[in-house]
Amino acid sequence: MVESGHSDRLVQPQMEVIKGMEPWLGQNLGSFLKPVNESWQPADFVPDMTGPHWVEQLSEFRRRAESLPDDLLVVLVGDMVTEEALPTYQTWLNRLHGVTDETGASDSPWARWTRGWTAEENRHGDLLNRYLYITGRVDMHAVEVTIHHLINNGFDPKTENDPYLGFIYTTFQERATKISHRNVATLAKRAGDEALHSICGIIAGDEARHEKAYKAFMTRIFETDPVGALSAFATMMKRKIVMPAVAMRDTKDDHLFVRFSRVAQRTGVYTVHDYADIIETLVRDWKIERLGGLSDLAAKAQDYLCTLAARYRSLSERIALGGPDHFSWVFDRQVG
Repeated sequence: MVESGHSDRLVQPQMEVIKGMEPWLGQNLGSFLKPVNESWQPADFVPDMTGPHWVEQLSEFRRRAESLPDDLLVVLVGDMVTEEALPTYQTWLNRLHGVTDETGASDSPWARWTRGWTAEENRHGDLLNRYLYITGRVDMHAVEVTIHHLINNGFDPKTENDPYLGFIYTTFQERATKISHRNVATLAKRAGDEALHSICGIIAGDEARHEKAYKAFMTRIFETDPVGALSAFATMMKRKIVMPAVAMRDTKDDHLFVRFSRVAQRTGVYTVHDYADIIETLVRDWKIERLGGLSDLAAKAQDYLCTLAARYRSLSERIALGGPDHFSWVFDRQVG
């Protein structure tokens, strides 16, 4: 499997494939993105501070949030911080060969997709941030320091400027965030907070639609350039999917993401089993096992991908969850 120089070697064939997808994408943008005037907005899910009953709404909102355990608050903050680093993700998408928004307001289908995706994603961090602020359950200054660090530190998902690698990464990551938000929604409902259940549910719905879009992009690429797509898929899995919040930190801890990940694993919000399930789903949906007429190198990549999920499931049995940790987000209380 070619690791170094992957995107440079294939840039011209890839550019032709990506360019060739533009008419199809233009025709299908309406199924991947919702019209702005038909979309939900963060204000729809928090107390109406302009209405006559805002005091009662606010009191009930905060009362329900009192039931949330600290471990759930930690994973919720981690999810929110991840969403708030959106400027980094748009910048990264706009570097992918063939997908660039040349003017910042280009009318090309790829530019319209990137801006539309960013606009929809922008609501997620806004809504979760407002929720956490209103509840008074977390130290918002500490949370905001983490957001500041994460955007300041940047993010390298190891996709170079390769659109194939980029779309594989986003397909995987959208499914991962969908799983995480849905699991937080389930735990919130179990804890008695229907507002948070609704909030995380609606965000998960967006992630599911975005996953569908990126998966469809790669499906078209597999149909047009199966060997190139297969090579990119294997390369991305060998590099591993680095989570967007991997560079999170606070005033004292450069290893905050590791500790956050342990809480996510312990609570079942996002686990190694989920990682394996996503691999298995993509291998199935992109019909990797059915690809034929492959070179020896491509056949090895195929075998690697078809057996990878099982290896991660085996690994999950040996994951050490560690002991309790302190988090600045919840006023340095011990969690776990």
